[in-house]
Amino acid sequence: MVVKKKEVKKKDAKKKKLEKKEAKEKDIKSKEVFVGIVANYFDHVGVAAVKLEAGLKKGDKIRVVGGNVDFEQTVDSMQIQHKVITEAKKGDDVGIKLKEKVRKDYKIFKK
Repeated sequence: MVVKKKEVKKKDAKKKKLEKKEAKEKDIKSKEVFVGIVANYFDHVGVAAVKLEAGLKKGDKIRVVGGNVDFEQTVDSMQIQHKVITEAKKGDDVGIKLKEKVRKDYKIFKK
């Protein structure tokens, strides 16, 4: 059976992509703490509503992962019921100002 170079390249590319994705997931699991999931995103103000699974403080470095989005930022602004707060605990529903657009069910990790 003759294997074309294009087919081999496609298989290699798929294999590399899968390995990269697995390495990324392993990296997330080993170094970062799961903080919560985006419950809603308010585009007009750039704020994500997040249900926290771990504590979070103003100044913490977070990573947002989901879909084609994967970025890091520092928590500069956080609110509960329109009141500015400096820290939140597990179980709180908070609004976090984000620098990029996100969607429901994106994951947030603390570095």
